[in-house]
Amino acid sequence: MADTQVVVERWIGAPVEKVWEALTDLESAPRVLSGVQSIEVLTPGPFGEGTRWRETRKMLGRTATEEMYVTASEEPSRCVVESDAQGAHYVSEFTLSPETDEEGGTTVRMAFTATPPSGGVAKVLLKLFGGLGAKAVRQAIERDLADVAAHVERPAPGVEPEGPGQPPKP
Repeated sequence: MADTQVVVERWIGAPVEKVWEALTDLESAPRVLSGVQSIEVLTPGPFGEGTRWRETRKMLGRTATEEMYVTASEEPSRCVVESDAQGAHYVSEFTLSPETDEEGGTTVRMAFTATPPSGGVAKVLLKLFGGLGAKAVRQAIERDLADVAAHVERPAPGVEPEGPGQPPKP
């Protein structure tokens, strides 16, 4: 059975550095991402290649905890996170591109690839539920990126949102 890949792209109205920070701040993930229940960071230091954590999320009505690890990190433009679970291998690649038009912002592209196990019951189940699984993964990625956008697009504390034709109010 071939790998399954899901790709989601979203424009976020914030500078690339701010989006990168929201995506890589593991301690804040449960507050930013509605699908994440908890994070246990397993390695000390800043986010980068070699960073490991356990992530607990709810998906398809089930709660699962998986160990994740960073295999590539090019701040603030790209990171690759991998995981192994039930014989399958998962790769999530985030690419952040700053927009140069007058609106600014950042385009985030997340490509998720699942490589099924080589045999057994898990392979059969992945084949049977591949379409449903891909749809659920797409929805989870879309929700995560919407959560990141909502987090980074908020006005700073004490700053009222701009009205049409009005400058920001401190």
